[in-house]
Amino acid sequence: MFKMFSSRLSWDLAPNPLSKLMEEKRGAGGRVLDLTESNPTRAGLIYPEEEILGALDDSRALRYDPAPRGLESAREAVVRYYEERNRRILPSQVLLTASTSEAYAYLFKLLADPGDEVLTPRPSYPLFEFLAALEAVTVRQYPLRYDGSWHLDFAALERSIQENTRALVIVNPNNPTGSSVSREDFERLESFGIPILSDEVFSDYAGGRSVHPRRALTFSMNGLSKIAGLPQMKLGWIVADGPGHEAALDRLELIADTFLSVATPVKIALPKLLPATASVRAQIRDRTDSNFARLTVACSGSAFQVLHRECGWYAILQVPRVRTEEEWVLMLLGERDVLVQPGFFFDFESEAFLVVSLLTEPRVFEEGLHRIIQ
Repeated sequence: MFKMFSSRLSWDLAPNPLSKLMEEKRGAGGRVLDLTESNPTRAGLIYPEEEILGALDDSRALRYDPAPRGLESAREAVVRYYEERNRRILPSQVLLTASTSEAYAYLFKLLADPGDEVLTPRPSYPLFEFLAALEAVTVRQYPLRYDGSWHLDFAALERSIQENTRALVIVNPNNPTGSSVSREDFERLESFGIPILSDEVFSDYAGGRSVHPRRALTFSMNGLSKIAGLPQMKLGWIVADGPGHEAALDRLELIADTFLSVATPVKIALPKLLPATASVRAQIRDRTDSNFARLTVACSGSAFQVLHRECGWYAILQVPRVRTEEEWVLMLLGERDVLVQPGFFFDFESEAFLVVSLLTEPRVFEEGLHRIIQ
């Protein structure tokens, strides 16, 4: 029989029970307290509208000058962004992408052949397997362990390295654990000699971190989605560093030249957008910190344990194993009209954990917590 679609897309397209129940709730017109909100443009933040819209009002956007690595002025803006955070790079080390997801796709194309493996952390954001599958690359997970705080399991990580391992992904800070990779641990990762893909989209919501010269080929990824609260602007970047980064960038430029995905208006606007959105970053930091404080107080003395968090937009609740995670989230949505995410969405190894977004508007967050604790 004729095969119509690629095996890369052999995913289960059926909605899961949680999404089905949520659709029923919406269809019935009920009010659901969404404690999973991760879209900053829907989180009640105050945006500097005049500055953002003014940055996009530029006649240069009417001209098309293709530049595979991105406009020089935009890459210089990325350099200034890092200089303000005590990291020195050159514009030549920067390549613009439409998103961090596209950055992963470019890097998988660069580093891996079909059937090769990339190492990704567990728990973490549940996107890597889909991105890797689209590039015909296999994901092998390595665990993060929790003993009052999160840490890398280096013994398990070393056992995960195979002959066809082509890259090591770190999410720094991690989503959803909120843990960071220390300088000492980063240097230990470098000693493996495998290219490191460092996803740093939540780095502006972490404490100060020291930066050291890269001893392994490293690709840092970031973009406007998280650091400016502007996911709709569709601009991210890769910063290449360490041994061999010039040759890597030459090849990345070939990939980027094939797609030329980043729109000219947002590239032109970037030098103004980054400083203009400093107030948005401050609001997000205040929101996530204050909501975490609310969560800690609400769960004090209850059967729910709040796991240690260093930074980031999310928090994790360990809940009694009187029911499965799926039963927990379906019960909370069905009976309490509160939407949370189960730990298995993020590949937690054991149960029972619930993940909540600290970006949620405070009144919704407080009311949702009250219903959960009840």
